[in-house]
Amino acid sequence: MADPKGFMTTPREEWPRRPVEERVRDWNEVYVPGALLPIISRQANRCMDCGIPFCHEACPLGNLIPEWNDLVSREDWRAASDRLHATNNFPEFTGRLCPAPCEAGCVLAINQPAVTIKNVEVAIADRAWQEGFAPPRPPDRLSGRTVAVVGSGPAGLAAAQQLTRAGHTVAVYERADQVGGLLRYGIPAFKMEKRHLNRRLEQMRAEGTKFRTSTVVGRDIGAAELRARYDAVVLATGATAWRELDVPGRELAGIHQAMEYLPLADRVCEGDLEVSPLSAAGKHVVIVGGGDTGADCLGTAVREAAASVTQLDIYPLPEAERDEDTEPWPTYPKIYRLSAAHEEARELRTAPAAVADARLFAASTLRFTGDPDGHVQALQLVEVDERRRPLPGTERTLPADLVLLALGFSGPDRGDGLIDQLGIALDPRGTIVRDDEFATNVPGVYAAGDAARGQSLIVWAIAEGRAAAAAVDRRLSEGASHLPAPIGPYDKPMRA
Repeated sequence: MADPKGFMTTPREEWPRRPVEERVRDWNEVYVPGALLPIISRQANRCMDCGIPFCHEACPLGNLIPEWNDLVSREDWRAASDRLHATNNFPEFTGRLCPAPCEAGCVLAINQPAVTIKNVEVAIADRAWQEGFAPPRPPDRLSGRTVAVVGSGPAGLAAAQQLTRAGHTVAVYERADQVGGLLRYGIPAFKMEKRHLNRRLEQMRAEGTKFRTSTVVGRDIGAAELRARYDAVVLATGATAWRELDVPGRELAGIHQAMEYLPLADRVCEGDLEVSPLSAAGKHVVIVGGGDTGADCLGTAVREAAASVTQLDIYPLPEAERDEDTEPWPTYPKIYRLSAAHEEARELRTAPAAVADARLFAASTLRFTGDPDGHVQALQLVEVDERRRPLPGTERTLPADLVLLALGFSGPDRGDGLIDQLGIALDPRGTIVRDDEFATNVPGVYAAGDAARGQSLIVWAIAEGRAAAAAVDRRLSEGASHLPAPIGPYDKPMRA
């Protein structure tokens, strides 16, 4: 603890965002480049040496937050990088994309703004790359054992890197043409530029991890062949089976799932497409779903120059402060938050005048109506109470040329046949059943991330990938694993 009074004398200061008018004209990250480092040492000084760091309990990775806060406050960046990478393979991802449950659990947050843990994390990660503190770490010797990882999202990448570093020969199978899963085709570039992903993938290749892209396991390579070829298989396919909206008019053209829309925008940024075939340019856009995926659609539609954008959230407007009766500290509270995308929609007035930030809360979709050509033209909604019961007399209609459904995901996609070919057991939610060692009912087959946990956070995906890798290594090494054991409370699911 470098400054015993830091939490009393230094106010919270976050990484400033670029002006809205500037950032909506490009797809670069929303934050001011180079503006974080000058403030981050002072912010790390706010860590109050609380004695019992509840941020550890709140972080699924068990990040050593007070330790690297202290090191950053002293500007010992190399040691801070070592502490950070000891528990997190990809802090540059989580520092940009995680909603920071650690900050909700910060002891300082009982009666003051929390330490900017997420900003400190990303500052350490970026400084580590700048200073060369994150070199490839290939194994000293190979074990002679082979592992297939199916899926290259954060869970699959974390498992692959850990297993490669343990000395196993690892191949990652990805059905898309590039590696990264939703990190590549799902997360907009304005939240995380793909150079961060590409840099980490080059590190993994240098360590020895192999990547097999454009390969659908279950179709291009059968499940039986995969099991015969490898000593262990880790399923990290994510929860990509999207939820539907069963209302009249759903069949109309112009109504799409969010994950049909977002990957196309990412492909435009990657240079694969000149223009997205689902571009929101000049259209009245309605997003059904109030979560992060809906906000990603919102920021994307704003950058594509939509005529208007409205986001529907079935939940009531959250309070500005934590409700200590229902969400006591250190739980993660459902409070009103203004993301960068909502700030953009508000300032650019792309939403109806009565809407503060493009969101309509306590709103449920009744039906869609279309034009004579069968294209969606309007969405009819109704306000609902806290039990989602319609309130009579609150029906209204929104113009809608493009409707995006961001209703979450129920489990792994079974369309490729892999789950059925393996004979994997699923629970009633449609997610993969596994035991405490991440093993499925099929010998030698393990499951990690959203495919087994259900839709959740990136920090949980990385934690599960690391934990599954440790379980696989214990089996392949006959109990002599040197990989870290799971840290997070896996019996306490925290879904997005």
